[in-house]
Amino acid sequence: MAVLLILVALCCIGEVTSLGEKGVLSLRSLQWAQTGDGRRCSSQKSRTENGATTLEMKHRDYCSGPIRDWEGKLQKRLIADGVRVRSIQSRIKNVVSTQIETQIPISSGVRVQTLNYIVTVALGGRNLTVIVDTGSDLTWVQCQPCKLCYSQPEPLFNPLISPSYQSVQCDSQACHTLQYATGNSGLCGNNAPTCNYVVNYGDGSYSHGELGSDRLVLGTTPVENFVFGCGRNNKGLFGAASGLMGLGRSDLSLISQTSNVFGGVFSYCLPDSDSTDSGSLILGNDTSVYKNTTPISYTRLVPNPQLSSFYILNLTGISVGGVALSSSSFGKGGILIDSGTVITRLPPSIYTTIKAVFLKQFSGYPPAPSFSILDTCFNLSAYAEVNIPTLKLWFEGDGEMSVDVSGMFYIVKRDASQVCLALASLAYEDEIGIIGNYQQRNTRVIYDTQQMKVGFAREMCSFS
Repeated sequence: MAVLLILVALCCIGEVTSLGEKGVLSLRSLQWAQTGDGRRCSSQKSRTENGATTLEMKHRDYCSGPIRDWEGKLQKRLIADGVRVRSIQSRIKNVVSTQIETQIPISSGVRVQTLNYIVTVALGGRNLTVIVDTGSDLTWVQCQPCKLCYSQPEPLFNPLISPSYQSVQCDSQACHTLQYATGNSGLCGNNAPTCNYVVNYGDGSYSHGELGSDRLVLGTTPVENFVFGCGRNNKGLFGAASGLMGLGRSDLSLISQTSNVFGGVFSYCLPDSDSTDSGSLILGNDTSVYKNTTPISYTRLVPNPQLSSFYILNLTGISVGGVALSSSSFGKGGILIDSGTVITRLPPSIYTTIKAVFLKQFSGYPPAPSFSILDTCFNLSAYAEVNIPTLKLWFEGDGEMSVDVSGMFYIVKRDASQVCLALASLAYEDEIGIIGNYQQRNTRVIYDTQQMKVGFAREMCSFS
């Protein structure tokens, strides 16, 4: 009888694994390649198929050289990520209180020394590498002449040699829209008709300059008179990228400015952080160009007039290794999905429950010290691979997002002696959760601003 019970138990465990509720994680697969070469920052590919232009997307560190102090670099990045999250929470509190397809390669930002993602676009005839950020609205690049610019491998954008560049005037609608897009109104001097902008980020980074317009080319698709920031004074944690692409929902975002071309629809598939991996940014609503391996499941965007620039979803449930969690926080709306935040943040009650269930299923492994915002860590140096419980997020309607196995653990030490659960708790229960890019890996995420919905499907991110 005892033998029979053991066999039954083993059978059940096998069933859980076969259902995809656990995944095999090769520890080596999460160790970041150190082959970044800044000279390749503008060499990303693009193609057109079925009326869609695809831009290769890579992790931002792809632009950087070898990272010497690995742990120090990771520590700084998570600290910066924490500051970004606090900034988003602050922005939310402040606000509440007061049909062409284009497919663009999207890349790991490893090459420009960040945990965000980058694409290459052409502006005024010059290729530029920019960070993809759904949590921002204004697109900007570093410009000549520059009073204060951080180092970038690409030449600075020079509006004087662009045949199509024009300054945006103070009395224009674009200038008036800056307050909503950036939180700061357009600045106009007594003798300066040009509209000046100020963008301040929560981690202390900023970009100041003049508002301009120029011809933007996304893959092979031209966008005339695209309004962007020509940054004359820029500082912060942008790595070596030339600037930032704002994919938010205000009138100045790239999505709004190109809505007559792409219908207000875009999607991306974020690759792993390994610098050799590529994903894609697709602008347009033709789903035939996707490479998803599961059907797309959609959930509605939660309408919030005070936070209409953000992408907000209604989280209705979470499962860990196939075990459904219960929380009074589910179904109340209000979790952001953001390509610029790295680690997913959850209300303390939800995170505590996830942690408890995960530790129950992932038992027997030696613990390791916590690391920055990550408090659930293990010493896996004795293992070549491990079976880990995987995470599923459920949203209102039919929305379902399965977290890829590579998005479950954050490698701190390259010998796997410190590997942490890649989730973190918010400081307070009433703060809004954020789904970060680390958990969005190898998932096709579709944003439809016209139909007010977001979709998810499994996809191994590959530009080829």
